[in-house]
Amino acid sequence: MTAGKRGGREAAAGTSGEDPKMASAAPTEGMPIFYNAVEPINLDQHGKMKVRGITSMPEMGRTHAVPLTVDEFTLVQRHYPIVFSIGGPPVPIALMGLNEGVNVFLDQDGRALDPNLYIPAYLRRYPFLLARLRPDTDELSLCYDPTSGAIGDFDEGEPLFDGDQPGAATKAILEFCEQFEAAGLRTQAFIDDLVKSDLLMDGEVAIQPEGFDQPFVYRGFRMVDEEKVRNLRGDELRKMNQNGMLPLIFAHLFSLSQMRDVFARQMQQGKAPAQVPAQAAPETV
Repeated sequence: MTAGKRGGREAAAGTSGEDPKMASAAPTEGMPIFYNAVEPINLDQHGKMKVRGITSMPEMGRTHAVPLTVDEFTLVQRHYPIVFSIGGPPVPIALMGLNEGVNVFLDQDGRALDPNLYIPAYLRRYPFLLARLRPDTDELSLCYDPTSGAIGDFDEGEPLFDGDQPGAATKAILEFCEQFEAAGLRTQAFIDDLVKSDLLMDGEVAIQPEGFDQPFVYRGFRMVDEEKVRNLRGDELRKMNQNGMLPLIFAHLFSLSQMRDVFARQMQQGKAPAQVPAQAAPETV
């Protein structure tokens, strides 16, 4: 099942090789995070099958960094810190925990602890995605992870096809994936502008909880340099405001205050890291 063409690569991809203190490494070139395999949905193979919700996804409950699109920044800033990956082309990510393997917003089955919590689109998209199946074309096909347990010969669920046409559930999935893909292209354009403007810097945050002699220091991510933003020329600021870049930068910067909340949740859940003496004295959050 195809979904048209795209003009660039998918911006949101999985993270790997994280810094031991914070999830912020660049995505790999292989399979996206959470996906074990990718298979196209087609009438011949899946014509009689149904799709159902996934009731358990433990890997999500252990994932602390989730790729974002710029369309989500204004919503995400209220819940999670937004930072940018290291070790390759920067990717915006939401931190659902400050340490590897820690997620303070999802339970052990990958379900939200708070029903009102905003869940990033990357998580909601799984196990589906649009993928280019042949290198000689830009045409994208609707695919899924066959190991997810979402599609099969089930008694329950919604049919993938209505006769020889996509069913209502499949149309909704395809529309969501197309919207995600379009948001990915907008995200890539934003990242390109950030890199071109040289506004990113290596990030460092120190959190000083009560009762601890030394702050907990987190590094291994990138963030926008506020000083460089303040020193931009008027014409540069006007351009960023007109193309929508400036509100995204401010959403990112405002979101950094959420790091204290995420850390507090780790403490409350007994997931605080072992303290390592700080090597520097950065500004505390």
